[in-house]
Amino acid sequence: MTRVYIQAGLRRVVYKRAGGKCEYCLLQEDDTSFTHHYEHVIPLRHGGATTANNLALACLECNLAKGTDLTTFDPLDGNITRLFSPRTDQWDEHFELKNAMIEGKTAIGRATVYFLRFNDPLRMIQRQALIRIGRYP
Repeated sequence: MTRVYIQAGLRRVVYKRAGGKCEYCLLQEDDTSFTHHYEHVIPLRHGGATTANNLALACLECNLAKGTDLTTFDPLDGNITRLFSPRTDQWDEHFELKNAMIEGKTAIGRATVYFLRFNDPLRMIQRQALIRIGRYP
Protein backbone atom coordinates (compact mmCIF):
# COMPACT_ATOMS: atom_id res chain seq x y z
CA MET A 1 0.00 0.00 0.00
CA THR A 2 1.38 3.38 -1.01
CA ARG A 3 1.18 6.08 1.65
CA VAL A 4 0.64 9.59 0.36
CA TYR A 5 0.71 12.80 2.34
CA ILE A 6 -2.47 14.78 1.77
CA GLN A 7 -2.09 18.44 2.64
CA ALA A 8 -4.28 19.83 5.43
CA GLY A 9 -6.11 22.22 3.09
CA LEU A 10 -7.05 19.40 0.74
CA ARG A 11 -8.19 17.23 3.67
CA ARG A 12 -10.43 20.09 4.86
CA VAL A 13 -12.01 20.41 1.39
CA VAL A 14 -12.75 16.68 1.20
CA TYR A 15 -14.05 16.49 4.78
CA LYS A 16 -16.31 19.52 4.37
CA ARG A 17 -17.71 18.29 1.05
CA ALA A 18 -18.55 14.93 2.67
CA GLY A 19 -20.04 16.57 5.75
CA GLY A 20 -18.01 14.21 7.93
CA LYS A 21 -19.79 11.15 6.47
CA CYS A 22 -18.37 8.15 4.68
CA GLU A 23 -19.22 8.83 1.07
CA TYR A 24 -19.89 5.13 0.49
CA CYS A 25 -22.03 3.92 3.43
CA LEU A 26 -22.96 7.37 4.89
CA LEU A 27 -21.65 6.58 8.39
CA GLN A 28 -20.80 9.77 10.29
CA GLU A 29 -17.19 9.90 11.55
CA ASP A 30 -18.44 10.95 15.02
CA ASP A 31 -20.22 7.58 15.28
CA THR A 32 -17.10 5.45 14.82
CA SER A 33 -14.12 4.52 16.93
CA PHE A 34 -11.71 5.37 14.11
CA THR A 35 -11.25 8.48 12.05
CA HIS A 36 -12.38 8.28 8.44
CA HIS A 37 -9.77 7.88 5.72
CA TYR A 38 -9.05 10.02 2.69
CA GLU A 39 -9.53 7.45 -0.03
CA HIS A 40 -8.43 7.65 -3.66
CA VAL A 41 -11.52 6.83 -5.73
CA ILE A 42 -9.22 5.87 -8.59
CA PRO A 43 -6.22 4.46 -6.74
CA LEU A 44 -2.73 5.75 -7.36
CA ARG A 45 -1.70 2.37 -8.78
CA HIS A 46 -4.34 2.85 -11.50
CA GLY A 47 -3.21 6.38 -12.34
CA GLY A 48 -5.42 8.28 -9.89
CA ALA A 49 -4.23 11.62 -8.55
CA THR A 50 -4.23 13.12 -5.08
CA THR A 51 -6.73 15.84 -5.92
CA ALA A 52 -10.11 16.89 -4.54
CA ASN A 53 -11.77 15.37 -7.61
CA ASN A 54 -10.29 11.95 -6.83
CA LEU A 55 -10.52 11.84 -3.04
CA ALA A 56 -13.45 10.65 -0.96
CA LEU A 57 -14.00 10.44 2.77
CA ALA A 58 -14.39 6.76 3.68
CA CYS A 59 -14.95 4.92 6.93
CA LEU A 60 -12.40 2.30 7.92
CA GLU A 61 -14.61 -0.62 6.83
CA CYS A 62 -15.39 0.80 3.40
CA ASN A 63 -11.81 1.88 2.73
CA LEU A 64 -10.30 -1.45 3.74
CA ALA A 65 -12.86 -3.40 1.71
CA LYS A 66 -12.38 -1.26 -1.42
CA GLY A 67 -8.61 -1.20 -1.33
CA THR A 68 -7.29 -0.55 -4.82
CA ASP A 69 -10.20 -2.22 -6.60
CA LEU A 70 -12.33 -0.47 -9.20
CA THR A 71 -14.71 -3.28 -10.20
CA THR A 72 -16.33 -6.47 -8.98
CA PHE A 73 -19.12 -8.77 -10.11
CA ASP A 74 -22.78 -7.79 -9.95
CA PRO A 75 -24.21 -10.49 -7.64
CA LEU A 76 -27.44 -10.55 -9.69
CA ASP A 77 -26.11 -11.27 -13.18
CA GLY A 78 -22.40 -11.98 -12.65
CA ASN A 79 -21.25 -9.22 -15.00
CA ILE A 80 -18.12 -7.25 -14.16
CA THR A 81 -19.34 -3.92 -12.80
CA ARG A 82 -17.55 -0.82 -11.63
CA LEU A 83 -17.87 0.26 -8.03
CA PHE A 84 -19.80 3.33 -6.92
CA SER A 85 -17.83 6.57 -7.33
CA PRO A 86 -18.72 9.37 -4.93
CA ARG A 87 -17.26 11.84 -7.41
CA THR A 88 -19.45 10.92 -10.39
CA ASP A 89 -22.43 9.00 -8.99
CA GLN A 90 -25.39 10.07 -6.84
CA TRP A 91 -25.92 7.85 -3.76
CA ASP A 92 -29.74 7.85 -4.03
CA GLU A 93 -29.61 6.67 -7.65
CA HIS A 94 -27.70 3.52 -6.71
CA PHE A 95 -28.74 2.71 -3.14
CA GLU A 96 -31.82 2.56 -0.98
CA LEU A 97 -31.95 2.34 2.80
CA LYS A 98 -34.56 -0.15 4.02
CA ASN A 99 -34.56 -0.15 7.80
CA ALA A 100 -30.85 -0.69 8.48
CA MET A 101 -30.14 -2.54 5.23
CA ILE A 102 -28.58 -0.76 2.27
CA GLU A 103 -29.88 -2.26 -0.97
CA GLY A 104 -28.44 -1.73 -4.42
CA LYS A 105 -30.91 -0.32 -6.95
CA THR A 106 -28.56 -0.67 -9.93
CA ALA A 107 -25.76 -2.99 -10.97
CA ILE A 108 -23.28 -0.46 -9.56
CA GLY A 109 -25.22 -0.31 -6.30
CA ARG A 110 -25.55 -4.10 -5.97
CA ALA A 111 -21.87 -4.64 -6.74
CA THR A 112 -20.79 -1.99 -4.24
CA VAL A 113 -23.12 -3.24 -1.48
CA TYR A 114 -21.67 -6.73 -1.95
CA PHE A 115 -18.02 -5.76 -2.34
CA LEU A 116 -17.85 -3.19 0.47
CA ARG A 117 -19.87 -5.50 2.74
CA PHE A 118 -22.39 -2.79 3.64
CA ASN A 119 -24.75 -5.31 5.22
CA ASP A 120 -22.40 -7.36 7.37
CA PRO A 121 -24.21 -8.11 10.65
CA LEU A 122 -22.14 -5.80 12.86
CA ARG A 123 -22.49 -2.90 10.43
CA MET A 124 -26.26 -3.39 10.35
CA ILE A 125 -26.47 -3.52 14.15
CA GLN A 126 -24.54 -0.25 14.30
CA ARG A 127 -26.86 1.36 11.72
CA GLN A 128 -29.97 0.11 13.58
CA ALA A 129 -28.74 1.71 16.80
CA LEU A 130 -27.91 4.97 15.02
CA ILE A 131 -31.29 5.05 13.25
CA ARG A 132 -33.04 4.61 16.62
CA ILE A 133 -31.36 7.71 18.01
CA GLY A 134 -31.74 9.73 14.80
CA ARG A 135 -28.05 9.75 13.78
CA TYR A 136 -28.24 7.77 10.53
CA PRO A 137 -28.19 8.48 7.69
